Amino acid sequence: MIDKTLILNKIKEKENISTNKAFAEFLEIKPTTLAMWYKRNTFDIELIFKKCEYLNAEWLLTGKGNMLKEEKEVNVRMLRTDTVIATSQHVPYYNISATASIVEAFTSEAPEIPIEHISIPNLPKCDGALNVTGDSMYPLLKSGDIVMYRNVNDVGNIIWGEMYLMYLNCHGDEFFFCKYIHKAEKEGFVKLVSQNKHHEAKEFPINCIKQLAIVKASIRINSVI
Repeated sequence: MIDKTLILNKIKEKENISTNKAFAEFLEIKPTTLAMWYKRNTFDIELIFKKCEYLNAEWLLTGKGNMLKEEKEVNVRMLRTDTVIATSQHVPYYNISATASIVEAFTSEAPEIPIEHISIPNLPKCDGALNVTGDSMYPLLKSGDIVMYRNVNDVGNIIWGEMYLMYLNCHGDEFFFCKYIHKAEKEGFVKLVSQNKHHEAKEFPINCIKQLAIVKASIRINSVI
């Protein structure tokens, strides 16, 4: 069992906070809430993430590893978009591999707990971030790259030629793609186009698209040392 009271005390020590009252003020919670955390050996993981961005997610979740994040060299690519925002935002990063989880992450009330939050200056408004797999968007995207997305609630708002994450269900067959969406010659269809020229474009009925999100940015980690 993870000793979460020890984790709380380590964070308090890192912030040079001596009293639980001051610690509660720092976390912007009631002292009674903090007292309950200590009593029940628990805490609000997402709240801690937002208040202490320097923490290593694995340490906070498991108590193992280094308390602080390791510095990594990253490349951030801003993809085609029409708007940037000046205010800082903390985009939830989900550790997702299953299609069902991807669909849940696209919804506004995603049950998944993010393993991290990403903050990048002047980033367009994003709803989440996840890793992509496969080589269909290579060399623009490599398998394992992080893409940051904004949910699209109406397929009528598709911007032709932009890159999207999408979940399709066609007569029970499920697909998850990261592709460019182009207009198809056939009425009621869309053409999904890859960056990798070895992958042929494919057309699907537009009503097969069940979840849709436009890609706003991508992150590639070049080194972990």
